[in-house]
Amino acid sequence: MLRTLFTFAATAASLLLASPATQAADAHPAFRVAVSGNPQGQPIILIPGVASSGEVWNGTVAHYCGGAQPQFQCHELTLAGFAGVPPIDGALLPAAEQQLADYIAAHRLARPVVIGHSLGGFLALKLAADHPDQVGKLVIVDAVPCLVAATQAPGVTAEQVKQAGEGMRRTMLAQDAATARAATDMSVSTMVTRPEDVKRVLAWGAQSDRTTVVNAMADMMGDDMREQVGRIRAPTLVLGSWIAYKAYGPMAMFEQNYRNQYMRLPGVQVALAETARHFIMLDDPAWMYDRIDRFLN
Repeated sequence: MLRTLFTFAATAASLLLASPATQAADAHPAFRVAVSGNPQGQPIILIPGVASSGEVWNGTVAHYCGGAQPQFQCHELTLAGFAGVPPIDGALLPAAEQQLADYIAAHRLARPVVIGHSLGGFLALKLAADHPDQVGKLVIVDAVPCLVAATQAPGVTAEQVKQAGEGMRRTMLAQDAATARAATDMSVSTMVTRPEDVKRVLAWGAQSDRTTVVNAMADMMGDDMREQVGRIRAPTLVLGSWIAYKAYGPMAMFEQNYRNQYMRLPGVQVALAETARHFIMLDDPAWMYDRIDRFLN
């Protein structure tokens, strides 16, 4: 399960071009925000995945915050070091989590809906677990609490998970760009269907800071949130993909794997797309909107 995601992260990060180590001069340098929609509407925070721009959510923003009378206000994030946003010093995930909690408080966002994809989904889980009063509803798009348990063995120990993360960090930093580029092209093609979307994802990666991407992926890989998700109080919807992994087993098996990862989160809803790959919002947005619409309503 999700082994293609791991392969992509381990290879793509190594070909990413480093951007200047500067820091955004604002109160939340760990991310950049684009705000749109109804200023009085229910807030939705959208967090993209590794090396992705917030633009990956453009269709989602148009669906929920576009039109003449939008119901919601969208806060579309791009994390520091990704897709041209300047990197920050230190670990990205804890900084982004705390600064996002501060952003919610400073802007008086009343229990926003938080939607995260991949690494952004993992960050959303950490925010909801550590700041349960700040999140109204939670939508996780193709992410799990423990990537090692999903890709290798469900019975791994905390120490083994940590070692896997550090091993990933060493491997990704040691790869040469030429070898990694070929593997990345192949991996991304398993995560997105349309050629134009593949090009977009690769372009965002090329604009990302390699060290930031490596460390963020390794930190996620070395963490295990399966127990911590029990602290989440927000109603949660998990949307997964299956088609890229069909050679490894039937959809029902993968759905059960997702449920096992979230077994300590009471009331969690899990749905798997039958045709969309990892970037569900690009491959089958209508399916995703339908599930989220029903969840929000």
